[in-house]
Amino acid sequence: MSLLVFDIGGQGVKHAIWHESSLLDKGSFATPANWDSLKLAMKEVLVIAQEKHEITGVAISSPGSVDSQAGVIHGISAVQYLHEFEIVKAWQELFELPVSIENDANAAALAELDYGIAKDYKNVAFMIIGSGIGGAIAINGELVKGQHLFAGELGYMLLDHENTLSNLSSSLLQINRHNAAHPEQPIANGLELFSLAEVDDPAAKAMVNEIYDSLARGIYNLSLIIDPELVAIGGGISVRPEITRVLTERVSQLLDRQGAADIKPNIQVCQFFNDANLIGAAVHFERTFLS
Repeated sequence: MSLLVFDIGGQGVKHAIWHESSLLDKGSFATPANWDSLKLAMKEVLVIAQEKHEITGVAISSPGSVDSQAGVIHGISAVQYLHEFEIVKAWQELFELPVSIENDANAAALAELDYGIAKDYKNVAFMIIGSGIGGAIAINGELVKGQHLFAGELGYMLLDHENTLSNLSSSLLQINRHNAAHPEQPIANGLELFSLAEVDDPAAKAMVNEIYDSLARGIYNLSLIIDPELVAIGGGISVRPEITRVLTERVSQLLDRQGAADIKPNIQVCQFFNDANLIGAAVHFERTFLS
């Protein structure tokens, strides 16, 4: 069995073939401006894939509040034209194949649960750090989506009277603050911000410290709400070699201070980076149609 898998993002759409638990023939294209253009681009990828592979289904990772059973995407996202219609039905008519769809953060979690860092754990909190903070919660190895499909939306967690976890720990917000204060030395991404902090730039060091403190407070809250066996960190800054040590130290300090020292946080970095959503989309298809 070979699946065609897509990961739709605000800037680009990644695709690959999932065959015997491996990704083959990976590629991408810029996210089209409208639904009709997206359909044309995806159909073209399928036609090319069918020249080499026997495609038996299409698995899709998408932003937004994804109702996988109803085949509809709710909420808001960077690709707004995907929302509020029977999109899975439309894709099935387009591809003439079975189609599954899952939220991108949930897909990343499924990849780690079945093949990655979380495969030996049942109760896991996933925190994906990017332009915002995404996440997912797994209990007994299954994703918890909640009454309104908002379970795991960690970025909405309030850390004070008005600021959410995404507001305070998103590198995008800190980058914008840095660039507004230092237009002569703009930076493009979170890795550049951390590099500036390493050379003792005072403003960058303060911003990085705020990112770590905010993430630690978020993990502290999660530790007391669901007491997970593992907190899995993904996203751009998860490549920083010190991230698990720093977050473990800061979360432990918060727990000790509040009398919850018996909780010993287990914080690890996700195994899959750019491929996580593609793998997770395939896992969701297999769980939907083959289990």
